[in-house]
Amino acid sequence: MTEKPRITIWNEYRHEKSDEAVREVYPDGIHNAIAAFLNQAGFATHTATLDEPEHGLTKAVLDQTDVLIWWGHMAHGEVDDAIVDRVQKRIQEGMGLIVLHSGHFSKIFKRMMGTTCNLRWREIGEKARIWTVAVGHPITRGIDPYFELPHTEMYGEFFDIPDPDVLVFISWYAGGDVFRSGCCWQRGLGRIFYFAPGHETFPIYYDKNVQRVIINACQWAAAHEQPALYFGHVPEPLEKVA
Repeated sequence: MTEKPRITIWNEYRHEKSDEAVREVYPDGIHNAIAAFLNQAGFATHTATLDEPEHGLTKAVLDQTDVLIWWGHMAHGEVDDAIVDRVQKRIQEGMGLIVLHSGHFSKIFKRMMGTTCNLRWREIGEKARIWTVAVGHPITRGIDPYFELPHTEMYGEFFDIPDPDVLVFISWYAGGDVFRSGCCWQRGLGRIFYFAPGHETFPIYYDKNVQRVIINACQWAAAHEQPALYFGHVPEPLEKVA
């Protein structure tokens, strides 16, 4: 894909409306904070939230989406299974999916992983150091061997996910824990990237390195060829059958 992909940023958009501490960090919602730097990078963006009809993820919206970014935390269970089915189908058809932070426990991520996606966590605002381990991967373009976040929520192993096709980042926390914080998979024709940084009470999505990773991930998730696949009855054999 040579053109900038079309990005839909989905956010349950509950914390920002109910928690003053979150609203102070993201007054217009996490989805709009992400849309702002993606717009600046030249992407065509659209936002959708949980309380919109069909959670904002109508068939028409998804048909015009090359990459879907997913952020959720406190209302995973409120996402309608029919919408999860719809998103899964689009991923298998070739739409990219980027799952951020606590989206690890979303219905769609657990559906695509086929596991519980459970992990260990601690919320004391400790420093994180994010190490690049897939040097040369497109998602790491412009990223140094590591970058640091001064305060964030700790996510730690064991993280119950299938082994990534590519492990891009590993995080180390001041409390001593480590975590597979940047992971890639392919499901059907769709590419999936999970990226852990992004707690709602810390200004993670204003960090230039985090923004660069997400920008790169959008390009990667949409940049692959999507060949036509042929299923079903084949009327004639290719070779002569004795």
